[in-house]
Amino acid sequence: MATERRTLFERVVEFISPGPDSRAELIETLADAEQRELIPTESRLMLEGVIRMADMIAGDVMVAAPRMDLLDIDAPYDELLATVIETGHSRFPVFEGQRDSIIGILMAKDLLKLQRAPELNLRTLLRPAVFVPESKKLNELLRDFRSNRNHLAIVIDEFGNTAGLITIEDVLEEIVGEIEDEFDDAATAADNGIVSLADGSWRVAGDAGIGAVNAVFGTALSEDAFDTIGGLIVHQLGQVPRRGEVAEAGGLVFSVMLTRGGAVRWFRVTRQAPAAA
Repeated sequence: MATERRTLFERVVEFISPGPDSRAELIETLADAEQRELIPTESRLMLEGVIRMADMIAGDVMVAAPRMDLLDIDAPYDELLATVIETGHSRFPVFEGQRDSIIGILMAKDLLKLQRAPELNLRTLLRPAVFVPESKKLNELLRDFRSNRNHLAIVIDEFGNTAGLITIEDVLEEIVGEIEDEFDDAATAADNGIVSLADGSWRVAGDAGIGAVNAVFGTALSEDAFDTIGGLIVHQLGQVPRRGEVAEAGGLVFSVMLTRGGAVRWFRVTRQAPAAA
């Protein structure tokens, strides 16, 4: 009887105050719940991330093929090790012949086995590569990552060519926001959002002030139309760029490292190479 009464009560509530009919209304409802302090901001952001992720595909968040860090199966050990150290990734697609010909995935830790036993064949250390189409839904991909215990997949286009790669971290960041690592700690410690990196490049926050960029790099970027460097670069490109896209301004090269919520979170910045005489 209690169940029947409760069901009737729920029906009355739904009649008086019907629930949201669309995802946009649902997001507005979550925002209202946050304002009324029914849920904390972190919960609202995560729930929004889950809702928005339902419409996203692998092609939306992948690292584009030209920006992928790959290893050549025929490269000498020292060259492979230098790439691993420079990039800091834990997994690398390995190609043979052409970059588009991915033959497997190498764990960075497995490369150390070659140092102890040089007679080993690198091919024996490769793990099978997982291939997914650009149209793969992110929620489906996350389920596959969890069930197969894979953390990286190669994204292919409709013609079967390599379009990019995507990791489980890329997917999770759409829900929980940026997953920071030890490099991010140093970056967030800088008041102006600009931090020098060991290789001579810089990590610059998208919301770093243009005045701060000018002061650090000695540039003369205009501060009239935009307050932040992210706003200036997005306007120059005409759209919010994907990770890996590159723009030039004031003699600097801005490579997009991470986008979040329709804005650039981090740039990798280098100086333009001087023109040949």
